[in-house]
Amino acid sequence: MNTKILIAIHKPYRVPDDSVYLPLQMGAEGKKSLYRLGNEVTDDESCGGLPLEGDDGGENISGRNGGYSELTGLYYAWKNWTDADAIGLVHYRRYFGHPSLLTPAGFAFKSGEPLAGEGPFERVLTGAETERLFTRCDIIVPQKRRYVIESLFTHYASTHDARHLVLARDIIAKEHTDYIPAVDQAYSRRWGYMFNMGVFKREALEDYCTFLFPVLFELEERLTAEGLTENLTPFEARLYGRVSEILFNAWLLKHREYRLLELPLVNTEPVNWAKKGTAFLEAHFLGKKYEKSF
Repeated sequence: MNTKILIAIHKPYRVPDDSVYLPLQMGAEGKKSLYRLGNEVTDDESCGGLPLEGDDGGENISGRNGGYSELTGLYYAWKNWTDADAIGLVHYRRYFGHPSLLTPAGFAFKSGEPLAGEGPFERVLTGAETERLFTRCDIIVPQKRRYVIESLFTHYASTHDARHLVLARDIIAKEHTDYIPAVDQAYSRRWGYMFNMGVFKREALEDYCTFLFPVLFELEERLTAEGLTENLTPFEARLYGRVSEILFNAWLLKHREYRLLELPLVNTEPVNWAKKGTAFLEAHFLGKKYEKSF
């Protein structure tokens, strides 16, 4: 089985030494190339390494990276990695953990950052493990993120602009009426599979991308026509990548024929949970929108 997992990357960083992982330069259109030398991605063109593959070749939406974030990589892989039987997306500092982090019952433990004495990728899912997992699943998803006091919709409304999700639902109601129960259920859930991460068998990827991207493209047109994309900060402009996180959950609810396997997340850098938690509570109780990533 030919599996390719793209690492969404836009700056120098280390990457796993496993051929299943392919660092893909995000928003590469018009940008200086990054290079790979061993496990290192660098912007030093004299390093002797090879230029990274960018999301600006073949059929692509690289120029929309400012709004779509890592989705420009997913679109590129979907359209151009035609020899792959399965395609995945992870981030340069956020990966799936390997199956040993699961309990015997199959529930995922939160793995967090590497433990003392571990390398940054010792807990990361390997290509060989991915092949074995696909004998019993069709899509690998990240561990659920639980919001407890908010639904996916109210959390988005607290931290961003709820009109994005309202318009997305309107578009789906017009083009995919049968999806509306799944959309409403996803919007009301207090947990979700986030980060636009997943590893998909080809059929599932085709189904998902064929649904997702036309909805996002029409959403972009509608928001632009209504003047809702004017004067956005670069952080705010990445709204299509955020909307897609929630639409992914709706799509999964609609397509229960695909078998899911949930794996923990591994972060290669410490996460400031105190800062994230404070921002979450300020958004919920004080109406303070997010202004940056945490």
